[in-house]
Amino acid sequence: MNMLRKDGTMPQAETTDRQEPEGGKPWWREPWPWILMAGPAAAVIGCIITIVLAVQNFGDQAITDGGVKHGLVVSKPAPAPPPAPAPAAR
Repeated sequence: MNMLRKDGTMPQAETTDRQEPEGGKPWWREPWPWILMAGPAAAVIGCIITIVLAVQNFGDQAITDGGVKHGLVVSKPAPAPPPAPAPAAR
């Protein structure tokens, strides 16, 4: 079966996933998506750096202000109530 056109060329299959959009460039070649993604990406990187620094520098610090650690919960005991005044002698 001969599939040549009258001009001698082969017909091309229509592919929609490889054609460029109407604007001319694919989205990853436009600057705006990267500019919009830069803010959240910087926040994620800053968060990761903060967590790493906190664990490296302060992960094994002892509690020195009277707190009590039960698992992951650190609580401070309630202060003792002041002693009741002695009854006055008559």
